[in-house]
Amino acid sequence: MIEQDSVPAVDRRAASVLRLVLAHQRRTRDAACTGAVCARCLDHHLGTVRALVAAGRRIDLVLPAFPVKSPNPAKVLGVLPDLAEEHALRFLRSLADRIGELHPAGARVLICSDGRVFSDLIGVSDEVVSAYRAELDRMIARVGGGRLGQFCLDDAAAGRSPEQMRADLVRRHGQPVERIRAEVRAGGPLLGMYRGITRFLVEDQSVPGRTESRAALQRRCRERAYGVISRSNAWSNLLAEHFPDAVRLSIHPQPCGSAKLGVLLADTPDTWLTPWHSVAVQDGARIRLMKRADAEAAGATPVLVDGRPTHYRLPARR
Repeated sequence: MIEQDSVPAVDRRAASVLRLVLAHQRRTRDAACTGAVCARCLDHHLGTVRALVAAGRRIDLVLPAFPVKSPNPAKVLGVLPDLAEEHALRFLRSLADRIGELHPAGARVLICSDGRVFSDLIGVSDEVVSAYRAELDRMIARVGGGRLGQFCLDDAAAGRSPEQMRADLVRRHGQPVERIRAEVRAGGPLLGMYRGITRFLVEDQSVPGRTESRAALQRRCRERAYGVISRSNAWSNLLAEHFPDAVRLSIHPQPCGSAKLGVLLADTPDTWLTPWHSVAVQDGARIRLMKRADAEAAGATPVLVDGRPTHYRLPARR
């Protein structure tokens, strides 16, 4: 066994930084990771972080997330970011602060908002995406302390229409949908993602006033799921091109040794629930995420700030 004192200081610092991130790791059920902080996952990303530490450079963590609120009112309070997003942003700020305590050059979490990438597939207008991003920018300025930033498709393709942005993204960085369809049908690793995305699309489109049958909705969402995967891969490739030295994070569970580290943004009942598919629920001193309908069924009531509902509060337990 190698003695700790024989390990170079740069390696020790890089490993300590990664352990902070891995303490919040979101894993797939079949991840086969070892221990609370997986050595294989740590080793996979150690080279990237070590190079930044050795060069005295800021550590950037890139997180594709915070796209837009779900269009299903049974899940969320409205179309703008609220306490669910703010709670997640405060966690990311705290993570960057703690990395800065270990690494003098500091750290930044760059939120790569992908609402523009998927808006037409998830049934949300580009105007709503723009409003969500603008409010998220204001929230980041308020709570980020310089440790948080935002990057979206508009920044990579300024001056083009949303339709042109999406078409260019897929053309330059994507895979043909037919190839993704074949991989899903072959039962490969993409099958689980396809099923999860389909489930989310069906939930989000199950809104009051829907006229199509459940079977028709499921068929439409299954077809759109291939497009979501194609654009997700394209967006990931674009981010790799723009931020080649960053540590890649994901809000989705990741397998052991993946190129991305899955991170849990908040206390949730399952590993797929996100701030933009839920509401924040105050339960005593604890903040957790729940779907709006579940929060109301549990007896939670909305809390207003400046006349706008921002989260729910559960009654005190006796």
